[in-house]
Order: sequence, then structure tokens, then C-alpha cells
Amino acid sequence: MDLFSNVTKVIVRESISYQLSFKFKYMAQSNFSPETQMLGYGYKPELSEGAVKCPIFQTSTFVFKSAEEGKAFFEMAHGKPGHEGEVMGLIYSRINNPDMEILEERLKLWDEGEAAAAFSSGMSAIATSLVTYLSPGDVLLYSNPLYGGTHKFVHHILTHFGVEVIGFRAGQDLNEVEQILVESGHAKKLKMIYVETPANPTNDLIDIEMCSAIAKKFSTPDRKVLVTVDNTYMGPLWQHPLKHGADIVLYSATKYIGGHSDVIAGAAVGSKEIIGKIKKSRTFFGTMIDPHTSWLLMRSLETLKIRMEAAAINAEKVADYLSHHPKVEKVYYLGYTAKNNPEQVSIFTKQYLSNGAMLSFDIIGGEKEAFTFLNNLKHIKLAVSLGGTESLAEHPASMTHSDVPYEEKQELHITDKLVRLSIGIENYKDIIWDIEQALEKVKMPVIEMVM
Repeated sequence: MDLFSNVTKVIVRESISYQLSFKFKYMAQSNFSPETQMLGYGYKPELSEGAVKCPIFQTSTFVFKSAEEGKAFFEMAHGKPGHEGEVMGLIYSRINNPDMEILEERLKLWDEGEAAAAFSSGMSAIATSLVTYLSPGDVLLYSNPLYGGTHKFVHHILTHFGVEVIGFRAGQDLNEVEQILVESGHAKKLKMIYVETPANPTNDLIDIEMCSAIAKKFSTPDRKVLVTVDNTYMGPLWQHPLKHGADIVLYSATKYIGGHSDVIAGAAVGSKEIIGKIKKSRTFFGTMIDPHTSWLLMRSLETLKIRMEAAAINAEKVADYLSHHPKVEKVYYLGYTAKNNPEQVSIFTKQYLSNGAMLSFDIIGGEKEAFTFLNNLKHIKLAVSLGGTESLAEHPASMTHSDVPYEEKQELHITDKLVRLSIGIENYKDIIWDIEQALEKVKMPVIEMVM
């Protein structure tokens, strides 16, 4: 009985402690860098029996100290007035959970956002965020190319619910994009500009500040146009869209944030007001992240910087190898994008802190030659996704972007000869060896001469 009583006291004490004290009173300001704060920000060991790492709070619901407290927490959850300055406690894991909330506190640090929201997948982050701010009759202006899943959502789901969608391409300047918008006849209905930069899989760059300028021009006192940026390709480390005028930064946290190809998750970062509305939608859509995945992402955040930097070093060496290979027609890599496209130099210089670890290349030939290369890889995994510790290879035209119309893929250079590589943290010599031996298996197509 004594042991049972002690355990009960611990459980009760933990529940009450977190409800009363968990809500980030610990959030003292510091000058520590984000990579340092990933190891403890938002967590008080003394509230969890001194555990050096946050435990997994694998629970669906939380105990209230009193009925009055439960009422107050729910009123705060639904945004009812009268609780200004109060801190909402834990209610139910679809609404809040210690693991999810500590993760969110850390996710906002790299981007220097006021708040973050964690989701069950990258697509749930995208879908929840867009549906929160787009209504029937609104216009979404988006950049091309987009990730295949996002393209499908924009063109088949949003339009189904009455949202008008208008696309523009990398390389088009402010005047050209504005002209596209005005000529559509729907400029006054613009509600959001959605940007994926660098673009997947071609590494095309979009000027976020340009998009912000367009958003401001078409905003009204009662209708703010939001700029949303999918920052998955750069992760939280190499590009910070909020600093360039973005309102919402989205991630497939499955990628660099998770970094081990063992979780599915998403995230949104922005102001408290904007993220607060997205979180309300998340509550009712049920697209929140679970406690165990939150815990895994907290683990991964501790090594994010060293993983991403190691991958970027490898990617530069792989890109250099491919750029000199006789069977490779073109390499799509940020280090070359800036050099080969003078109009994008200024975008690269002001927006990016690295060339990244993603690259694609056109193999001489088509699908047959691309598939031969992919089928002969011995170490690099033939799989979709990116940002993991291991190197991955895929064929965008028939895989991640298979649902994009053929003509559109051709215009965006997502052709049958394109192969995408996500470079991992292995010894770069082993990655290059694998690429080399796979390319050796590729027979160059015979070009018929017309006399």
C-alpha cells in the first residue's frame, strides 16, 4: 500500500504540476544559439522527476484540479474573453500535450517565429494552414513547380471548394507576376501567395521579398494577403522566410527536422495570431502530431545542424562529380543555379545560407536510361522523401510528380531524364562510387543522323 500510495502521489503531483506550471513559464530569454537551445528549451526536469530528457506523455486526456479550472481551460481553448494574461493548462491531446508543446517551442527558434504548430504530416500542415485562410471565392497565387502532393491539393481540392488558383513561374519578375494576376480578372480576391523555394525537384528560386511586395500591394485594411512558404528543401537551417516577408513557413518535418526516415510529421511557423488560428483548425481537423512522434522530433532537433551541414558538404562534392560526367546532361544544384542563371543571383545571395543537400540531374537519354541508373544503385536507396541521414534517389516524373500533367512537367523541366538525389551523411566517396558504378551500366542512346 505504501508503494502504491507513493506512485499515486507522484502521478497526481506530475499532473497538477504540468497543468499549473508547464505552460512555458520556463521560457526565459537567453542569448544561446538555436542548436544549443534544442537540448533543453521549454522543458523543466524538476517537473518530471529530474529526467534529463522530456518523457513521452502517452495519454489522451489530462486531469483538472477542479471543475472551475476545467471550465477556464476550455474557455481559453475556444478563445473566449476574460482570460487575458492567464495560461491555459492541459486538456486533451488533440488540443495540447506536453511533448507537442515543447516541440513547438523549439521549432519556432530557427525561424525566429512567435509560434509554431506541429502536425501529423507535411501535407496536413499544408492543408490545414491553407484551408484556415482560404474560403470559396478567394484566390491563391502559387509558384511553379510544386511538390506533387501540393499540386494535387491546390488543383483538385482547393478548386473543388471554390478557391481560384493562379500559377506563376520562377524567373518571372514582379511586373510579370502582377500582370498575370491582373489579367486573370481576380486580383481583388487575392488572399494568399504560396511559394515553394527552392522548387522541388528543379531547385528553381522564387523571390520571397517580391511576393511580399505583391501581397502588400493587394492587401486592404480588412483583407490581408498572406505569403506562405514551403521551406522543406532548406529546412530550418538554410533559409528563414519570415525575415524576407513571409507570414507562414511550412515544413514536412519528416525531412530534415526528423532526419532519420522514421517519422511522418509537419510544422507551421509564424506569428502568434496566425498560428493560433491554424491551431484552432488543427484541433477540429484532428491533424495534430502525436506525443511519441513529438518526442522523436525533439531528439532529432538536437542533431539537425550537424546533420544538415554534413549533407551539404557531401552534396557539393557529388554535384561536382556529376557536372563533369559524360553521361550527365545538366545538374540542378543551388551552387550552379546562381552561376548559370544571373537573374537568380540576387535571390540566392539574400535568401540562402547554403547550397543545400538536394540536387537533380538530367541523364542523357530518357526514362530507360534513368531507370537503368536507379535500378543499379547498390548503396543509395531508391525511395521518395529527402533529408534523411541516408542518400536517396527517385524519378520525379513517374513518382513524386506523377500526377502533374505531362505538358506542365515538360515546361517545368520535370522530364523523363530527370533523377533527383537527396544526399545523406555517408562518406562522400562511397556515394560517388555508387553513382559512378550505376552510371557505367547506362548505355547511351543511339542518335540517328538525318541526311
